[in-house]
Amino acid sequence: MSKKSIIARQAKRERLAAKFAEKRAELKAAGDYAALDKLPKNASPVRLHNRCQLTGRPKGYMRYFGISRIMFRDMALNGLIPGVKKASW
Repeated sequence: MSKKSIIARQAKRERLAAKFAEKRAELKAAGDYAALDKLPKNASPVRLHNRCQLTGRPKGYMRYFGISRIMFRDMALNGLIPGVKKASW
């Protein structure tokens, strides 16, 4: 599990990116790059990274479910994800 500070930092970046999304789009359309530079760095959506919603793990992220591969496996084996079961052939 990631440290709480890393998870909090990611949440802050998500909030800032959502807050400034409209303003960034307007400035980009106008071509005002000087004003874009004055916005906070963390307001850029490029700085976001997909993380597991449960543990904050940055690697092995499954976009469809929003969780890491490890949590997906645990939840699937416990029957917590509808329609998913272990394959056997």
